[in-house]
Amino acid sequence: MSKKKTSLMFGMGLIAGVIGGIVAGVLLAPKSGEESRRELKDAACELYTKHAPEIKEAKKQALESVDLMKYKLERQLRKFSNMIKSKKLLKAKELETSEPDTEFNY
Repeated sequence: MSKKKTSLMFGMGLIAGVIGGIVAGVLLAPKSGEESRRELKDAACELYTKHAPEIKEAKKQALESVDLMKYKLERQLRKFSNMIKSKKLLKAKELETSEPDTEFNY
């Protein structure tokens, strides 16, 4: 893995860990549901505003990775499809050359 991808994955893991910790802390705190939900919403909004550029960049890179993987899968599918078509044509030619002539001679 490249250094950039490793750093990105670490950053995404760190953000996910922070979010998980905040959610667990708020949900397990001995407060009313309404107060807990409000604090959770405030914490999420604060986290987003602090890290919006990093989140947007991570989202952009994730979407680019998905697009690249989609392209690679489609390319492999086309290759596989062409291979199957090629084998079918070869099999048809084999059958054509191996079968006796079926023309009727009257």
